[in-house]
Formats: sequence, structure tokens, C-alpha cells
Amino acid sequence: MTAKEMLGKVDHTQLKAFATWEDIQKLCDEAIQYHTASVCVPPCYIKRIHDAYGEKINICTVVGFPLGYSVTEAKVAEVRKALEDGCNEIDMVVNISDVKNGLFDKVEEEIRTLKKECGDHILKVIIETCYLTEEEKIAMCKAVTDAGADFIKTSTGFGTGGATKEDVELFKKYIGPKVKIKAAGGVSSMEDLEMFLELGCDRIGTSRAVGLCKGELTEGY
Repeated sequence: MTAKEMLGKVDHTQLKAFATWEDIQKLCDEAIQYHTASVCVPPCYIKRIHDAYGEKINICTVVGFPLGYSVTEAKVAEVRKALEDGCNEIDMVVNISDVKNGLFDKVEEEIRTLKKECGDHILKVIIETCYLTEEEKIAMCKAVTDAGADFIKTSTGFGTGGATKEDVELFKKYIGPKVKIKAAGGVSSMEDLEMFLELGCDRIGTSRAVGLCKGELTEGY
């Protein structure tokens, strides 16, 4: 896979709490130049990005981020406002406490509720694999599938660990045929990018991909 093809699978990400507008502009300019799948940004920047760049850029944001334990009603309000401001894709964090308590039906219902709110917009579900047992990960594959979400996503990048080969392989085994996979967290080398894409991930969440791929791109890209 070429660097250009890899960047087309990347959600170019800037989610630091102290991200400035200059940081966000740089992210957006790179995303446009290198044709990344989207920019993944804090909700507070959605409208400003949309006003500045219009339809030139695909905006993704996060909901219930990064800890996941806000109530469903708050997450619904976040989704509604994000879409109103011009966002196209939502990456939600599940209620990890509910997962750890074995309340898988409740988690599934929350995902279903947010997908209904998203409508035709893409919903990616972050299950934060670093905190889960294999049994819990399998249960989340089922919940994400049955709730009708578009993607299952490994990590926020703010937990104790990120994407792993083993977790992606587990996802592939247990998700439904309509669910895609996003790897995020700790994707920091060309080898990582290539590995996760070869494993079958449809998206990669990282802030590093453009920098990593620049040396591989041909002039005039």
C-alpha cells in the first residue's frame, strides 16, 4: 500500500486539551493537502473549522471523551450539537464502568441511541480495550454489531494502552460483516500503519501519519 493510500485511511487527529486554533489550522491544512479521511478534533472547534474550510474537509469529533462515563442524555446532546455545527463522523466512548459491571445490554442500548441520533452519519464506538478482559471485548463486539454502529474502535489514546494486533484480530473474529475497524492509540511508525491496514482496519486514528508519510510521498502530491 502506498503512502497516499494509507493517508486516505487516516483520521488526522488533534485531541490534546491545550490544542490551539493554530494547531487545528495546521491539522486541517495537512488533511486537505494529503487527502486524509478526516480530521478528528475537539467538539469546540467543529463550527470554526466548518466556517473556515466548508466542504473541503471531513470533520470527525469525539463524544463522551475520553472517559465514557457521562450519561446517555449528555452524549446525545453532544452528538446533536456536533452534527448541527458541521461534523460528519462521531467517535463515541462507551460507558466503561457499565462494561466492567457486565451491563452489556445497557451499553448496547446507548450505542443504538447514538446511532439513531447520527442517522446516516458514521458512528465509531471506542471500547478502550486496555481496560477490558477478552470476554468483555467479545461482548462489546456483539454490542457494537447489534446496535448498528459503523465502526468499532480500539482506544482513545488517553488510556493505559492503545491498539494492538491481537485486539484487531479479535475484532475481526467477532464483529458482524457490516462493522469496520478503527485502530487508534500508539500508532507511531510506518510499520504500525502498514500492519494495522494489512490486518484489515478501515481507519487509523493518529496524529503522526502525515509526518511519517511525507518522506514516502512523491513530489507534486
